[in-house]
Amino acid sequence: MSTVLQLAKRFREVLLDGVWIANTNFKDQLSDVTWEQAVTQIGSLNTIAMLTFHIDYYIAGLIQVFEGGNLEIRDQYSFDFPPVESQEQWESLLNKLWNDAGRFAVLLEQTPDAKMNEVFVDEKYGTYLRNIDGMIEHAYYHLGQITLIRKLLS
Repeated sequence: MSTVLQLAKRFREVLLDGVWIANTNFKDQLSDVTWEQAVTQIGSLNTIAMLTFHIDYYIAGLIQVFEGGNLEIRDQYSFDFPPVESQEQWESLLNKLWNDAGRFAVLLEQTPDAKMNEVFVDEKYGTYLRNIDGMIEHAYYHLGQITLIRKLLS
C-alpha cells in the first residue's frame, strides 16, 4: 500500500471510522454528545465543542494547502470560534468536521507519494509527511481529551 493510502487510512481511523489505536474515533465519541454537553466547562479544561472546532480548524487549513492555496491558519486563532448555542449549531460543527475529514482524506489519496518528502509551505514546517503525521497525532491527543471529558460529564 502506498504511503498516501496508508496515511489516509490512519487519518480516517482517528476521525471517522477506526478503532485500531484508541478503540474509538472522533465520530464515535461525538455521535451522542448533546450541545449542552459539548459546551459544558469542567474546571480549566477546554470544552468538547472547543476541541472539535480546534481539530477541524487544522484540517480545513490543510485542505486549503492541498487544494493549492496558502497556509492561512495560525495557532493563536485555533480556539477562536463562535459559541455553540443550540443543537443545530453543534450538529453543523460536527457535519463540518466529518465533511472536512472526508474531503482531506480524498485529497491525500490523490497526492503522489513523492510529494510527501517535499517541503510543506515553508522549510520551518518540514515535509508534507511530517505535517500529516502531526495532524494524526494531534487528533489522537485531542480524542483522548474528549474521551476523558465525556467520562467526567457522566
